[in-house]
Amino acid sequence: MPLKLVADAVEARLASAWDRCPVFGINKQGETPKDGSPFVQMSYPVANGEQLTVGAPGENIWRETGTFRLVLNSRRGRGIVEGLTWADELAALFRGKEFGGVQTFAPSSPVIDDRNEEGMYFVLSLSVPYQADIFG
Repeated sequence: MPLKLVADAVEARLASAWDRCPVFGINKQGETPKDGSPFVQMSYPVANGEQLTVGAPGENIWRETGTFRLVLNSRRGRGIVEGLTWADELAALFRGKEFGGVQTFAPSSPVIDDRNEEGMYFVLSLSVPYQADIFG
């Protein structure tokens, strides 16, 4: 689970810059749209903390490094153009950015394999590595 600072910053960035479809953040999962309309799911599968400095109380620096995952559930039967275009747009929102105390790096490319063809959606996921420093 990420630091609250990380989750707040990432989800605020998405809320302010992404309007293609709803985004379900941590513990905000809604019902899967019955009409097959697209949506994005957020998760934070990796979050590791370390202490960078040792000093007097209030003078230390801690760093969380991890990755967050964006899962784009796009409409089935529309080819890959919409899904890949939107995945590229999501990646660009976070590629080499600094915002709200979080620094992000190069997002992965979305995975396309036989699993993309299962169910009601064409599913593409990408992960974004990040780090955030905490002072205190």
